[in-house]
Amino acid sequence: MSTLNHGVIGNCTYGALVDENARIVWCCLPRFDADPVFCSLIDDDANAQAGFFAIELLGAVGAVQSYRPNTAILETHMVDGAGNRIVVTDFAPRFQTRGRTFRPTTLVRRVRAIRGTPRVRIRVRPRFNYGARAPDVTHGSNHIRYVHTSQVLRLNTNAPITYVLDETPFLLEEPVSLLFGPDETLAGGVEETAREFEEKTDTYWRRWTRRLALPFEWQEAVTRAAITLKLCAFEETGAIIAAMTTSIPEAADTGRNWDYRYCWLRDSFFVVRALNSLAEVETMEDYLRYLNNIISGNEAENSGGHLQPVFGIGLERRLTERTVTSLAGYRGMGPVRAGNQAFEHIQHDVYGNAVLAASQAFFDTRLLARPGRVELERLERVGERAFAMHDQPDAGMWELRTMARVHSSSSLMCWAACDRLAKIAAHLGESERSAQWRQRADTVRGAILDRAWNPDLGAFAESFEGDGLDASLLLMAEVGFIDSCDERFQSTVARIERELRRGNHLFRYANADDFGVPHNAFNICTFWYIDALTRLGRREEAREIFDAMLDARNPLGLLSEDLDPSTGELWGNYPQTYSLVGIINAATRLSESWEDNA
Repeated sequence: MSTLNHGVIGNCTYGALVDENARIVWCCLPRFDADPVFCSLIDDDANAQAGFFAIELLGAVGAVQSYRPNTAILETHMVDGAGNRIVVTDFAPRFQTRGRTFRPTTLVRRVRAIRGTPRVRIRVRPRFNYGARAPDVTHGSNHIRYVHTSQVLRLNTNAPITYVLDETPFLLEEPVSLLFGPDETLAGGVEETAREFEEKTDTYWRRWTRRLALPFEWQEAVTRAAITLKLCAFEETGAIIAAMTTSIPEAADTGRNWDYRYCWLRDSFFVVRALNSLAEVETMEDYLRYLNNIISGNEAENSGGHLQPVFGIGLERRLTERTVTSLAGYRGMGPVRAGNQAFEHIQHDVYGNAVLAASQAFFDTRLLARPGRVELERLERVGERAFAMHDQPDAGMWELRTMARVHSSSSLMCWAACDRLAKIAAHLGESERSAQWRQRADTVRGAILDRAWNPDLGAFAESFEGDGLDASLLLMAEVGFIDSCDERFQSTVARIERELRRGNHLFRYANADDFGVPHNAFNICTFWYIDALTRLGRREEAREIFDAMLDARNPLGLLSEDLDPSTGELWGNYPQTYSLVGIINAATRLSESWEDNA
């Protein structure tokens, strides 16, 4: 049975998932949102006959997988019944050369014997058009070409080509390297190139992690989360994807299967802020390039100020959703979807998320190119829309498809847009503009306090004049809207934990939505709850729940979007940036200080 105990490799151009037995079961090439040439993960993987890249140890009786410390290099150690052992090393090359970052769309796999005389089998079975088409196969003395009309991929290897083509087991007497990617010849030898790429990629990641400002506690957990967040950035444009996969169900057989290989402005803000807290600002700089292109493109499109919540990683505006019938789904649980209807949604929190993502850049003196008055004017146009829409119905941050209302969380982010614009304008010496934005922020704040507070509920409601609860209300203190000492916030937290908490996990909401009553907890909501508890002084309780969330990670320290609180099983798209953000935020907030311990 498939699980989400997968390793993640990538280089900020593409990503791949490697299962516990060193099978690559998911990889889109040449970029995150492209055709999944390895797709068995969502084609009933246990029974899939293609869509994977396997390196098998014959007679294997055990496998242990781990990352090389402080890198994105994955190692899978396997042993057979006779005690023969191999290690498979997987990575995507990423390093500095000639004044730029080298990040080719190439998978590198290296396998070597570490004990005895193991026999291995290599099976390379890519597919095209979402699993619907097998490639034509040609080969030379040291390469195999997988040919399709959409693209041609090449495997360069020092393994015997006949054995790879015929999937024939052979003795692993010397190290074998396999480079899978574009139809290009190598400048050097296969083994030489693979070794050089590995050494330089190892050095790159160790230097990258060395610059992180880690908390005293939970350093390995934070480092792994940070590396994986970085892998979810599409560096060419600055976009940040929500997850690498599509259509992993939020819960079994619910139809809640969505494509997350795009850039949500909401999720990206949280990613940028989490990495900023570790002193990693390059991702923010790259993302602001992307965001500026979106805002300027919006103006060119004459959209009337409307900003859609999600874009393609190449600034694509239309992400038309379709059902893919050629793939059976994760564990056979379809449908498989490509594209996401959310691009058509009205979600007013997006304006606050855009401003919040850019806010730090106006104050951070480390940046190579700091924004100024021109950039403020661009953001003010986003703020104008936030103010206009703060009391208008929308689909909300949970992207309800048929239930428009004035969501409190959307109004909260509209307030955040006005509040941060007031602070930015003041910082730039624009006192009149600052006063104008402060007045607007106060207006939105008054509306939220008046219309979102439900005295019968004894809490803020999920919508204006509503009577339901929503975990996103926990963000009120986090974004600075209300003091955690305010009785209204405290009573809201108490009501949320009574109605939405299941064990150590939190649901988004408990009411039925377009697909019925939610079955699983939403991991980022649990982290928001941890933050709220910490702000309320319930630190030990927060640490206890955080430890439970760390235990809920897969063996490689990663999380998906959702979790079944009754079994602890991970569900939803993977790796989920929101969830990894939660690990970083909770650790930095809860950790003991360096000064008191080192």
